[in-house]
Amino acid sequence: MIRVLIADDQPIVRRSLAALIEQHGDIRVVAEAADGRDAVAQARRSRPDVVLMDVRMPGGDGLTATAELAGPAAAHPVPVVVITTFDLDEYVFGALENGAAGFLLKDTAPDELITAIRAAAAGDGLVSPAVTRRVIGEFARRRPVPSPSGPMPSLTGRERDVLAGIAAGRNNSEIAADLFVEIGTVKTHVSHVIAKLGVRDRTTPFTPGPLARRRDHRSRRRRPAHRQRPHARHPHRQLRPHPVGTRLRR
Repeated sequence: MIRVLIADDQPIVRRSLAALIEQHGDIRVVAEAADGRDAVAQARRSRPDVVLMDVRMPGGDGLTATAELAGPAAAHPVPVVVITTFDLDEYVFGALENGAAGFLLKDTAPDELITAIRAAAAGDGLVSPAVTRRVIGEFARRRPVPSPSGPMPSLTGRERDVLAGIAAGRNNSEIAADLFVEIGTVKTHVSHVIAKLGVRDRTTPFTPGPLARRRDHRSRRRRPAHRQRPHARHPHRQLRPHPVGTRLRR
């Protein structure tokens, strides 16, 4: 059974909410309050599972009462769902910053109100769809953006070589040929790079920055003749070694 306290300065609103709530067998109204101070006192006496809190009330507003009941300084926090007629930003963000588990408007559908009460009792939260976009936008605005110039993960020299190859768009076989290693070795290094950079896979966009320029000197060694690529001007012409003892024409 979910025990609910209703705090609202209008008796008709309290009675309407109570009648709606008690249509559900798993929820019961255990106390009512006409202002914020009374809500705090009633909550400490009746120990409800959820408090439905109005904002504008004489004798103590709902935001202050929410902070006392659900804020970080509360000795015995109680989930508070703020329900009000006004969707002003200062009410929305003030309620959430003071510890509210939900924010609803009084024109909310009855089923949504019941869902919010059950969610709050279970330790979850629910915000009215009418204000959700504003809450998300404010969260995105306040959240600090990680600096792209921050410290890079520690990669070995060979992992840096492989990362540079990935950044250049080369596949595993080409990277293996560049570094004179087996394909299996390249795959192992690729897995390590992906894990250290915290990306999903090698196709995730990233900018290697100085990593792409810090190639190991071994990756720049000249290839043996039998491993040279096709001639740049004639991509279909293969380089062939000259027979032993044959002089090159000048």
